[in-house]
Amino acid sequence: MMLGNVVDPLEKLELIDTLQRLGLSYHFEAEINKSSKNTSTDRISTIAWKKDNLYAIALELRLLRQHGYKVDQDVFTCFMNDVGNIKSSLNQDFKGLLNLYDASYLLLEGEIVLENARELVVKHLKQYFKENPDHQYLWMLVDHALELPLHWRMPRLEARWFIDMYEKNKDKNPIIFELAILDYNIVQSMHQEDLRYALT
Repeated sequence: MMLGNVVDPLEKLELIDTLQRLGLSYHFEAEINKSSKNTSTDRISTIAWKKDNLYAIALELRLLRQHGYKVDQDVFTCFMNDVGNIKSSLNQDFKGLLNLYDASYLLLEGEIVLENARELVVKHLKQYFKENPDHQYLWMLVDHALELPLHWRMPRLEARWFIDMYEKNKDKNPIIFELAILDYNIVQSMHQEDLRYALT
């Protein structure tokens, strides 16, 4: 119902991303596939919601590519200056930079814009936290992302880590958070039961 009721395209992408990272997306595969298909189809007609928004475009590219849709890397050229660097106005766009970094690991062969963006983003993120050392929650997200790209991680282990992180998020959805904990515990219990059965 939540996925169906969310009208704002960015909120819908954020919800899908949260469900995936909490390990809940397998419960909602049909709804997520439908939303991804609609987002892919409506990419041009709904451009207003993401115009000049690095976070929205990077999140959209990452999620659509994860679901097998083609999105051109050129969507990021408007965020680059004449010499191919990220515009200085984006130095404080933490969420945008972090999602661009994650999206850069879904590049296709020959996508130089995404490849170059990855190196630049790492520098910007490290600089951001030198200037803002009190943002502990955000730094933990960045440190985790720089350690290993998101889509290279084991989904269940990532879900366990992200549940702890999501609990610290002041904007968390309490229903989704509770569901994530219940689901994780149920799946863990099932695995333990299978292991006991295998060892007897």
